[in-house]
Amino acid sequence: MSFTPAKPSAVFFSVLSSKNSMYKLTLMLISTVALSACQPTDKASNGVTNHEEATQAVAPKRVETIEALAGVPMTQLATFDPQEIKQGGDTGISITSSESYSKPSSNLTASRKGDFFIGNAFFKQPWVVAPASTDSRDGLGALFNVAACQSCHIKDGRGHAPMTSDDDADSLLIRLAMPATTDKEREQLKNSLIEKVVHPVYGGQLQDRGIQGVPAEARISVQWTDKPVTFTDGHVETLRAPTFHLTNLGYGDFDETLMVSPRVALPMIGLGLLEQIPDDDIKKQADSMDQDGDGIYGKFNLAMDPQTGKVALGRFGWKAGQTKLLTQNQSAFNEDMGLTSNIRPHESCMPAQTACLNAPTGADEQGNGKPPVEVNDEVARFVEFYTRNLAVPHRRNADDALVLAGKKRFYDMGCHSCHTPRYQLPKTPDDHLEQHGQVIYPYTDLLLHDMGDDLADRTIAGKLPSKDLQVEFLANSYEWRTPALWGIGLAQTVDPQATFLHDGRARTLMEAVLWHGGEAEKQKQNVLQLDKQGRAELTAFLQSL
Repeated sequence: MSFTPAKPSAVFFSVLSSKNSMYKLTLMLISTVALSACQPTDKASNGVTNHEEATQAVAPKRVETIEALAGVPMTQLATFDPQEIKQGGDTGISITSSESYSKPSSNLTASRKGDFFIGNAFFKQPWVVAPASTDSRDGLGALFNVAACQSCHIKDGRGHAPMTSDDDADSLLIRLAMPATTDKEREQLKNSLIEKVVHPVYGGQLQDRGIQGVPAEARISVQWTDKPVTFTDGHVETLRAPTFHLTNLGYGDFDETLMVSPRVALPMIGLGLLEQIPDDDIKKQADSMDQDGDGIYGKFNLAMDPQTGKVALGRFGWKAGQTKLLTQNQSAFNEDMGLTSNIRPHESCMPAQTACLNAPTGADEQGNGKPPVEVNDEVARFVEFYTRNLAVPHRRNADDALVLAGKKRFYDMGCHSCHTPRYQLPKTPDDHLEQHGQVIYPYTDLLLHDMGDDLADRTIAGKLPSKDLQVEFLANSYEWRTPALWGIGLAQTVDPQATFLHDGRARTLMEAVLWHGGEAEKQKQNVLQLDKQGRAELTAFLQSL
């Protein structure tokens, strides 16, 4: 993504597209990650796929891993499987409406539903500026992006970039990172002891709102430029490239080397199931040296867990920089809403932001030697339970001929090389009862993949950073975590404005596919060879998820 300074008090950055790159998500869908050996086929109409066809597009070692994780052969994965209708296992629901992402796990007992609905209340209702009579919900800011979780995750779904230059960026934020300049910083990043080198004035995330008396850090807006892409048969798909504008800078100019990352909110469904996938099942899929020679690398991120103080596997967020739901939630409370918790006990103000530091807080005494905080442990527990138990909707039309033909293409093209279809979850010594032992179909490896120049974060000066510059623990600007595809076909049923990819540039699943680059450049070029029927089949399969 490229950023070019404009006027003294404004910074402009645009996402450019290179001549060969235009997709990035949905075969990987949604956001960032990598597709994998997609090769069109003319034999998809009957939806029948044999083992050889389903495996030839990916390396044999990768096939073995996928089958081991799934516990079934590729022939079952690549054809109609009645069990796959329940993508979220016994936790799933069959609702097809704007509420499709907002229901509790269907196997949640009556005695546990109370915690879910209390968590839902804290997730939906806005926090207010302190001091206030609503003592349990005061302390917003002083710098923040939104006042409620639901403002980003609209109806628990994905966000979108501002539609016009006048829109607010409610469900999109800008992450910031500086290059390491000292041996100590480089060593800390190498060992995941710090997430990033933050900007000395603006920190690690741009906050575009402030309470009264506290200047916001900037205003975020966007403009769009059409980018037509032509398929082999002459069909033209018009992509759009965003140009983000950062204006009204509240604390001085940015440094030219500042790396900037626009990101829309991710959907909330199935997170408890993804959290239950064993670390080893994710790590065994990594191929950071491409030893199997298929052009798909895949590496896992390692992150410092702020609760334990230990380095652990990252699995949540656009760059897999969060280790578990509890820390993901508390980080969002802190950075998005300016709220403190026992895991993130410090206000999200930088030392130079004196008005922010001196603003009133809603922190309450916790006792037992704990610091005063705004989100106490009880609230944190309710919100964690809620985010762990948002159900994945069942698939629709899974046995339809067009859908099965599209599924055949998906496998023949090797998209499952990154979008690992199926996992068998263990029973673990915790109270995650709803997730225990489920068989799930999330279509993700939860690994980082290089998605190419077009989708890479750039510096504020518009330059591509070096690939050895880390921006979120071990992840660089080019790398994105493979998003889960389950529920993707209902994204715009939940919210008609929902968009795809990390910065919301893709309005449709096909647009998302055509932004793929990097490790998936070859696959994208193969997608461009699909004829009208092939495009309809692939789209039908993705819409069925």
